[in-house]
Amino acid sequence: MGRLNGDYVRTVTSTEWTAEASGTGGYADVNGINLYYERHGAGRPLILLHGGLGSGEMFGPVLTQLAAAHEVITVDLQGHGRTADIDRPITLDDMAADIAALIDHLGLDRPDVVGYSLGGGVAMHVAANHPAHVGKLVLASVYLTPDAVYPELRAMQGQVNAAAAEYMVDTPMYQLYQKVAPRPEDFPRLLDKIGAWMMQSFDYTDKLRGLAVPTMIVGADADQVPPSVFAEMFTLLDGGQRDGGWTNEGRPAGGHALAVLPGLTHYSIFASPLFGTAVLSFLAS
Repeated sequence: MGRLNGDYVRTVTSTEWTAEASGTGGYADVNGINLYYERHGAGRPLILLHGGLGSGEMFGPVLTQLAAAHEVITVDLQGHGRTADIDRPITLDDMAADIAALIDHLGLDRPDVVGYSLGGGVAMHVAANHPAHVGKLVLASVYLTPDAVYPELRAMQGQVNAAAAEYMVDTPMYQLYQKVAPRPEDFPRLLDKIGAWMMQSFDYTDKLRGLAVPTMIVGADADQVPPSVFAEMFTLLDGGQRDGGWTNEGRPAGGHALAVLPGLTHYSIFASPLFGTAVLSFLAS
């Protein structure tokens, strides 16, 4: 078990995180949680949601890239970063409700929502459960069923729990948590909750198929799942069914899009300028 936990840690921390200078930060008391957020740049609002065990800082140079065209609002999800955990399990529905409540708290009018990995699952649930709160949607490195993940990685995910904390002391995720978390001693508790969430059975096919906002599916060409998974998700949004045509008449009627980014992995896509460029292009289209 120890060896597998160590292997998983080395896998998920293969990319160093670059923390950007803080924007204007604050807390919103919503749904019984004191949710931390930061505002960067100016322009059409964009909610940016991080991956599991991360925080807003993990987006590194992409934050600067996006904030040149948008007011980017990063959020530290339940139990992550500067947002202290509360007495409830980690679920996408609950965290999506937190984001919808934050949008109301900030008085935003249908901001675009961009989420990566865990944050992508939250973003999907915001758009599915609270469609009036979302303009456009970007889902990065998201999958719909657990069996989409490569089997060897799925086995390692099953060993994420409090006992893995000792293997993570030299990782950027642990070090950042210790630096910014209101209760640094809660890190093992976060591992337990993330591990329990990852091992649940789920199928978000109907959630994706029912989305009523323009959505872009984004993945790395060497992600946690085969690239074909992202193409299949695009198909659920009426993508890839016909020739797009000279004037885009054959593209999905909902304005949906697909981007598989070259030379990247699940652990580098969130900090790549290619990701920022794809997001900006889709939101401006």
